[in-house]
Amino acid sequence: MILTVTLNPLLEHRFTYQNIYPGTVNRNPVEEFKAGGKGINVSRQLKHLDIPSLAYLFLGGDTGRIYKNALEKELIKFTIQRINSETRSAVLIKDESNKIITSYFGCDPLVSIEEAEEFKLKLEKMIQNCEIVVFSGSSPCMETNSIIPFGIKTANKYDKVSFCDTYGSFLKECIEFSPTVLHNNIDEIEKSFSISLQNEEEKIRFLDYLYSKGIKQAYLTNGKKETYASNFDFYFKVINPKITAADPTGSGDSFTAGIVYGWYKDLTFEETLKTAASLGVINAERFETCSVTLEETNQVKEKLKISSIGKKIRSLDASPI
Repeated sequence: MILTVTLNPLLEHRFTYQNIYPGTVNRNPVEEFKAGGKGINVSRQLKHLDIPSLAYLFLGGDTGRIYKNALEKELIKFTIQRINSETRSAVLIKDESNKIITSYFGCDPLVSIEEAEEFKLKLEKMIQNCEIVVFSGSSPCMETNSIIPFGIKTANKYDKVSFCDTYGSFLKECIEFSPTVLHNNIDEIEKSFSISLQNEEEKIRFLDYLYSKGIKQAYLTNGKKETYASNFDFYFKVINPKITAADPTGSGDSFTAGIVYGWYKDLTFEETLKTAASLGVINAERFETCSVTLEETNQVKEKLKISSIGKKIRSLDASPI
């Protein structure tokens, strides 16, 4: 089983208009509620790849009840830790004529120490019964900052594969506990560590640092720009094909799901990297988040350019045993 963990889910209240006229009254949109948050997006993308997963998350209040209904509607399997605070929400306004989405985010929920500790107790039991655990997204408050480091430590304790895709002040602590795989975009790393990753030398130096911490694979994405990846101490660069981006939201989560897919299916490192990059590219071309099929990736894989950096190996098949 694949377990995804989302500490800060987001209920998206979406309004789609054929045309929007700022400063006036706009009526009769297509209206829907959608379950958001990075871990949920990973579960959603895995579902489109026919890979089962279980999502574990905090939910609370009236917003949480609507969120739960949205998950059930999508047939995403989940289990929750209830909190007294309202699950955060956002309003997304889509202008069909101009292909523009504008988002308005609400406040993060407050999670008590008792609720966070209860989450950890359940998390340890679930990690024991899964193959892969994926920690994705932000932490809503100080009380939840210890959960992902705890989860990574627990995964290592029970010899499970852990994926870390988070950011913020506690990211360094997450890295210290050595997740199996780490994925971040460049902006998240720069802000979390207050460093620069603007040139190739700086990126490779950071990948060296991650390898020194026991991380087997790392992936640094940067939107439509090059992706840098490491497999142990072998380094690679991916140049994405040129596309017309519609909405990049969820592209990083589709990428993460692609890496998970590769590990779950025991693919080679090269095939895993191609799958992940293709999912991210295709997701950016559409407004629907994390809904790419495996068949669609085949149209993009051959357009990707992957090259090794530094020392060479005979094959890109350097997957961890």
